[in-house]
Amino acid sequence: MSNDFTFNIKSIVFDENYHPSDHTRLTTNFANLARGKSRQENLRNTLRMIDNRFNNLAHWDNPHGDRYTVELDIISVEMTIGAAGGNDALPLIEILKPNIIDKKTGERTNGIAGNNFSSYVRDYDFSVLLPEHNADKATFGTPDNFGDFHGKLFKHFVNSDAYKRHFNKPPVICISASSSKVYHRTENVHPILGIEYRQNELSPTDQYFDKMGMKVRYFMPPNSFAPLAFYFIGDLLGDYTNLELIGTISTMETFQKIYRPEIYNANSAAGKLYQPSLKNQDYSLTQIVYDREERSQLAVRQGKYTEEHFIKPYKNILEQWAANDAR
Repeated sequence: MSNDFTFNIKSIVFDENYHPSDHTRLTTNFANLARGKSRQENLRNTLRMIDNRFNNLAHWDNPHGDRYTVELDIISVEMTIGAAGGNDALPLIEILKPNIIDKKTGERTNGIAGNNFSSYVRDYDFSVLLPEHNADKATFGTPDNFGDFHGKLFKHFVNSDAYKRHFNKPPVICISASSSKVYHRTENVHPILGIEYRQNELSPTDQYFDKMGMKVRYFMPPNSFAPLAFYFIGDLLGDYTNLELIGTISTMETFQKIYRPEIYNANSAAGKLYQPSLKNQDYSLTQIVYDREERSQLAVRQGKYTEEHFIKPYKNILEQWAANDAR
């Protein structure tokens, strides 16, 4: 049955001329920035921030801080359910992939696929299924097997021939630390990832990514203000080069500064015990326009889209696949 699930991978360059396609999830960070009257200025400033941060971290043999530039590809994943379910391609996942250009040598280095992670099925899980489950309950909870199907689908994609043809290493997803948890600074310091933080228990997001086969570690890179959550499959510190890790940090820290400035553009850095808060008032705004409220509203719309066009029409097929044939 698993052979009936076919993945198709497309890419488009994220630059100052980027326009979201009709199939792009509009809640995606980069799509949100690329709309409205400030779109081109938003994109130009975002890319400049990424380059500046990259050169700040890759400071060796880089006396003027301008040796590297980062190009970003938006990777869109479509899934076709074969003979059993028709031939319409269903939008599934969007991730980012940095490409690192050394302007001194002309060398081009592939960055790590992943970074930002956008998923239609995750929109359904968190914006439709979870609210419905908790609508009449006094205590918040999750449905039985919450995230199981999404996790199996993601692992199936990472193990697919399509993924292996396009990428030679497992993905790394980098997102904000959870505002519901307290993080403890450790003595472990990595030269690129920075100071490691740990928390006492997994957040719901950590548990969701765990079902995708991804472990989590938290690091606050040099000259950062808060730890980032890094979700990975193999060995985060051993599987990737310094430049690859810097590509992920510079890309995702930039996006976090834009849409979570209270945490990542704060005016003071995290201490030994740290709990992120979107109510923090001591922070600076970037010069980039971002509509956080619109993003949350669109997540609900896209979750319902997934329910109508993916979950309901293929319910029996998907349940049979998840029960019998997912890796």
